[in-house]
Amino acid sequence: MKPHSIEFRQKIIEVHEQERISIRKLAERFCVTKSFIQKLVKQYKETGDIRPYPQGGSPEPKLKKEQLIDLVEIIETNNDATLEELCNLLEDKVQVRVSRATMGRITQKLNYTVKKNSLRRRKRK
Repeated sequence: MKPHSIEFRQKIIEVHEQERISIRKLAERFCVTKSFIQKLVKQYKETGDIRPYPQGGSPEPKLKKEQLIDLVEIIETNNDATLEELCNLLEDKVQVRVSRATMGRITQKLNYTVKKNSLRRRKRK
C-alpha cells in the first residue's frame, strides 16, 4: 500500500490544529484509521515533519560475493552433497552458518540442482 500524500497529511494537521477536534472524529472525517492520525500528530509534534517514513526492504543477504564464489566451488567439487552437507562444508570454509532452507534458495538462485544419485541408479549403471 502506498503512503498517503504529503498534501493529504498537511490537510489533516491543519484541521487538527484549527478545529481542535478529537483524533477519532478526524479519522472518521478523513476515512483513515485512528492509529494513522495518532502517529501523524505524534510525528508532527516531535519532529515537525509529516513525510512518510521509508518503507522496509529485504534483509541483507547472509553471504557476500566472495562467500558465494566459495560456495560455487564447494558445490562443483561436491556435486553429490545434500543441502545439509553443503551447509556444513560452507561453514567449515567461510565460518558462516546458513540453514538448509537458505542453502536451497541460494542454490536455486545460482541455478544449481542438488538432485542426488540414488543407490538404485548407481547399481543400474
